[in-house]
Amino acid sequence: MSNAIINSGLKNSISYQAYRDLVKQLVEKNANTGPEQNADLAGYTKLNDKRMKRWDKTIKISEDDKKQIEAFSQKSTWLVITESWCGDAAHVLPAINKIAELNDNIDMKVVLRDENLELIDAFLTNGGRAIPKVIMIDNATGKVLNTFGPRPSEATNLVNRFKAENGSLTPEFKEDLQYWYNKDKGQNIIKDVTKILSEVSPVTSV
Repeated sequence: MSNAIINSGLKNSISYQAYRDLVKQLVEKNANTGPEQNADLAGYTKLNDKRMKRWDKTIKISEDDKKQIEAFSQKSTWLVITESWCGDAAHVLPAINKIAELNDNIDMKVVLRDENLELIDAFLTNGGRAIPKVIMIDNATGKVLNTFGPRPSEATNLVNRFKAENGSLTPEFKEDLQYWYNKDKGQNIIKDVTKILSEVSPVTSV
């Protein structure tokens, strides 16, 4: 894994707030990120803007999870690979941002997949360019501490089970997955990431 690829991704990245502003601007223009521009992707972008707006306001983190997040002591940059039309990303990015806001050691940055293909190709999921993908980078060494994504563990299990039984995801299943995200309210994402933090930087009790 070349540091140059990650450094290039970091150079092209923007803050979460700048990404939210970008998505809002795209909605006003009836457009989307990425080289392919069409009505479907613009429609998904508009829907995702509403989803992110809702989660930015409503995601809650429990006191136990807060303590674990605040105890994470490694100064790191979390580079999140995404595109505006990605349904999973609209649920994942606001939760990752809520976690990052709780700890000054975590700097969240957002980068677009299709403008950084070398980067996503270094972090494929089962051979595919699945997004969102969170790359946790140690600021001191440039080492990748861990990754998260494209989906939280429970959603991944639902997807894998459905694919095993049906071969591919149907529009109906994708709708069901959105219901799952709405019901879960970001908690599975928070639990998964909190678990990663405890593995990367274990807290020892005195």
